[in-house]
Amino acid sequence: MLKIKKGDTIYVITGKDRGKTGKVLRVSPTKGRIMVEGIALQTRHRRPRRAGEKGQRVTIPGMVDISNVKLLCATCNKPTRVGMHIEGGRKQRVCKKCGASVS
Repeated sequence: MLKIKKGDTIYVITGKDRGKTGKVLRVSPTKGRIMVEGIALQTRHRRPRRAGEKGQRVTIPGMVDISNVKLLCATCNKPTRVGMHIEGGRKQRVCKKCGASVS
C-alpha cells in the first residue's frame, strides 16, 4: 500500500528536480511510481494529424519513483514521512513531524 495518493502535494528529495514541489496526477502502485505536474518533464514529438497541420513538440510529465519524494504536510508545511493511525476503526494518514492528520 502506498502512502501517497492522487491529489497530494509532494516535495522531490533527489534527482534533477530536487527541491521542487508539485501535485500528484497519477499513481501506479504496482510499479511504485507517481506522475507529478511540472516534475520529470519529457518532450514528445507529435506528428501532424491532418493535411496542412504542423507537427509539434509536446512537453508531458514523466513518472518518478515514490522513494524520491516526500509528502508535503499542509499543517506544518514541511516535507515529512507518512505514518498510519487507526482512529474509530479507520486507518488515517498522519504527519510524522507534527502528528496532524493528512487527508
